[in-house]
Amino acid sequence: MISELDLYLFREGTHTRLYEKLGAHPQEEGTRFAVWAPHAAAVRVMGDFNGWDPEADPLEPLGDSGIWVGVVRSARPGHRYKYRVVPRGGAPPLDKADPFAFWSEPPPGNASVVWDLTYVWADGRWMAERAVRNALDAPISVYEVHLGSWRRRDDGRHLTYRELAPRLAEYVREQGFTHVEFLPAMEHPFYGSWGYQITGYFAPTCRYGTPQEFMELVDTLHQHGVGVFLDWVPSHFATDPHGLARFDGTALYEHPDPRRGWHPDWGSAIFDYGRPEVRSFLLSSAHFWLDRYHADGLRVDAVASMLYLDYSRREGEWLPNEYGGRENLDAIRFLRQLNESVYRDFPGAQTVAEESTAWPMVSRPTSAGGLGFGLKWDMGWMHDTLRYLARDPVYRKYHHQELTFRMLYAFSENFLLPLSHDEVVHGKRSLLEKMPGDDWQKFANLRLLLGYQYAQPGKKLLFMGGEIGQRREWDHEGSVDWHLLADPRHAGIQRWVRDLNRLYRTEPALHELDCEPEGFEWVDPDDRESSVLSFLRRAGGGRQVVVVCNFTPVPRQDYRVGVPEPGRWEEVLNSDAREYGGSGWGNFGGVRAEPVPRHGRPYSLRLVLPPLAVLFLRWEGSG
Repeated sequence: MISELDLYLFREGTHTRLYEKLGAHPQEEGTRFAVWAPHAAAVRVMGDFNGWDPEADPLEPLGDSGIWVGVVRSARPGHRYKYRVVPRGGAPPLDKADPFAFWSEPPPGNASVVWDLTYVWADGRWMAERAVRNALDAPISVYEVHLGSWRRRDDGRHLTYRELAPRLAEYVREQGFTHVEFLPAMEHPFYGSWGYQITGYFAPTCRYGTPQEFMELVDTLHQHGVGVFLDWVPSHFATDPHGLARFDGTALYEHPDPRRGWHPDWGSAIFDYGRPEVRSFLLSSAHFWLDRYHADGLRVDAVASMLYLDYSRREGEWLPNEYGGRENLDAIRFLRQLNESVYRDFPGAQTVAEESTAWPMVSRPTSAGGLGFGLKWDMGWMHDTLRYLARDPVYRKYHHQELTFRMLYAFSENFLLPLSHDEVVHGKRSLLEKMPGDDWQKFANLRLLLGYQYAQPGKKLLFMGGEIGQRREWDHEGSVDWHLLADPRHAGIQRWVRDLNRLYRTEPALHELDCEPEGFEWVDPDDRESSVLSFLRRAGGGRQVVVVCNFTPVPRQDYRVGVPEPGRWEEVLNSDAREYGGSGWGNFGGVRAEPVPRHGRPYSLRLVLPPLAVLFLRWEGSG
C-alpha cells in the first residue's frame, strides 16, 4: 500500500524505494497497479488479461497525489500491459509503458510485463566483503563490457544472461580484473544506442533474458570474486512515444522548457531535476539496482551535461540559473542527494562520475562542498596520453608535458583512468590502430600504454577487446575478435594485461595509495630528450616499486635511475619480454642498487631500458 509517509517523501523528492509502491505488483488477489500521471483525466490498464480493452480496467486517483491505483484480479506474472492515459482537455489518449516496470516484451514490441522479482542469492560472502573490495585503498581494475557484443554464438545470436554468466565470470577472473562494468543494461528500444537511450529505468533489457537471469549473471560474477558496476543514465532519456516523454500529455519527467528539457546532441529529453517527484523517481532507480540486483556501484553517465546549463548549446539556446550563471543548481542538488543516499543506505557501494570538465570536488564529500562521488573518470589523462602515444616517437620529446601534466592535479580527485568504449568507435580506431609505426611498434606501444596506465596512481578501466589488441573498432553488431588470439602477438597482449592485473592486485605499492599523494613520487619527470619517465609508487610497510617508461624505439643501456634504498630491485614486469611479443631486452630479473647518487637520491640502478617498453622494479630489501 501507498502510505501517507510514502506520499510525503515522494512529494519531498526523497523517496528512494518507489519501486515497492508504484508499478505492477502481483498479489494473491491479482496485481496491484499504481502510476503517477497528475495531469490525466483518466488512466486505465490494458493487457493480455483483458484482451487489450482500454476501457476494461480503470484506475482510481489516490486523493490529490496524482497517482492512480487499482487491482486487476486477472493480471498475473508474465502478462503484458500498458497504461491508457487520457490527458485533460480532450487531447488524444496515450498508450504508455509502465515507468516502474520490472520487465518488458522484446522489441519491436514495447509493452511492460508483470513480473515477480523473487530470487535466492548465493553471494553472501561477496556482499559481506564488498566494502573492503570497493574501498579506495583496494585494487579496482574494471573490465568494461557491452553485453550484446562481448561474445556471440556461431549463428550470430546474442548470448543470454545465463549463457554469459559462467563464460564472462571465468574469463574476467582468469584475466585478473576485479570488477566488470556493464554499458547500460536497462531497457532501451534502440539497440544501436548501446543502452544510453533508456525507457525502462527499473527493467534489465529483455534482449538477453529475464530479470532473474540477469540476477544470476551478477550472482555468478560475485561468486567468482568479481564486482559489478552498472552504467546508469540520469542525464537524459529516450523520447519514444511509449516512454516517459510527455507521459500524461504534459512535460512530466522532462523540464518543460526545451532550453533545459531537450538535449541537442542526443535528441533526447532532460529530466526536470527541480521537480521533487522526478528526483524520487531517479533516486529510486539508483537504489533499485543496488538493492534488488546487488550492484556494487553505479557509473553515472554524462555528469558534465547535467552540471552546465549551456552544455552543447550556443548563446541564446540556454537559460541561466537564478543568479545568472551557467550552473544547473537543481542538478547539483540532485547529484549530492544521490550520493548521500547511496553511501548512507549501501555503504559498501561506489558511485563513479563520468565528468569531463574541471568541475571541482566531484569526488569529495558533500559536507566539504563536493558532489559526493566516490571516484571520477580522469578524462584528461586519457586524452593527453592517447594523443601523446599517437605521435611518431621522433616527435614525442617535444610533447613531454602531455605525460607529466597529470601529476599537477592527480590527487585533486579520486581518479579512475579509463580506456573506454568511447575511444574505439566512430572513426577513432582501436587502441592498437591508434599507435604509430609498423606492426611491431604498434604492439609495443600498446603494451607500453597499458603498462603506463597500471603504473599511474588511480583505478583502472579497459573496454573489452583492448586486452587482446583488437584491430577493428568496436562493432555493437558483432563480437570481440577472439580469433586474433591464434596470433602470438595478440595472445601476448592478453597475457600482459593478465600479468598487469596480477601485479596490481598483489602489490600494495601499486594500489594502496592510488588516491593519496604519498603513494607517488617522481624520480625523473624531465628527461624529454630521451622520452623517458621514471617514478616511484609506495605503500605502507616500506613497499616500493620504481617504474621506468621508455617512449622511444631506441634501447638504452647503462641508464641510471635514482632510488632511495640500497639492495636488490627485482624486475617484476617488463613489457618487452618475449612472452608478451617483445624483443627480449631486460635486466636479467633485477639489479642491485649502487652507491652512485642520482636524481637527488643516494643510490641508483644501472638499467637496460627496452624499446617502447615499461619496467616495474620492486624493492626486495637492503639485504
